[in-house]
Amino acid sequence: MTLKITNLTKTFDEHIVLDSADYMFEKGKIYGLLGRNGAGKTTMFNCITGNLMPDGGTVVVEVNGESRSAEFDDIGYVFTQPHLPEFMTGFEFIKFFVDVNKDKIKEPVNIDQVFEMIEFSYEDRHKLIRDYSHGMQNKLQILAFLILRPPILFLDEPLTSFDVIAALQMKNLIKSIKNEHIIIFSTHIMELAKDLCDEVVILHKGKLSALDLGRMDDKNFEQQIFDMLSEGPKDD
Repeated sequence: MTLKITNLTKTFDEHIVLDSADYMFEKGKIYGLLGRNGAGKTTMFNCITGNLMPDGGTVVVEVNGESRSAEFDDIGYVFTQPHLPEFMTGFEFIKFFVDVNKDKIKEPVNIDQVFEMIEFSYEDRHKLIRDYSHGMQNKLQILAFLILRPPILFLDEPLTSFDVIAALQMKNLIKSIKNEHIIIFSTHIMELAKDLCDEVVILHKGKLSALDLGRMDDKNFEQQIFDMLSEGPKDD
């Protein structure tokens, strides 16, 4: 499977956020989408998923040599700011999620075992979501998509709200499922991109380009990237 973005364009008023962006993402790889705050990473995700209407371009999925437009069920999107029903407990939400998506879930789900997989305590899983920290809410929405296992997974700044232990758990989980997915996560932290990714893609001035991972430890190369990104936007 591949996800091919061609000439993706998005403008707000007179501000060009995506400027005929092109890239091909492949199954079995973790991609880091690197860019400054406000570079357009979240806008790109929203245009691909259909949450925003792009001004131009195409988003195509290719499976076994056949191409088609990307569909809603192809993509799981883990938001920076979780969108969860705060009146439910974590356990109730996951049970509801499993019931609603039972036709899409390939294997039987033991909800308690799934919570244990990410070391979510018994007490915490039965608390109301409104009492969760930001990090716990992020864990919960990642857990939902680990159950559903869509072929393409977008993670928007996924690890910034986690403590050191939880971040390591999530990194190991993401690595463990990569062979069956196209995984793209946005970040502005270069060290995280270097640690987790098979490829790093930079979004700068509306364009997408691959970074040479072989040069990532070169201080001169890092300085070049820093200088280039310093020209970009600073605020969302």
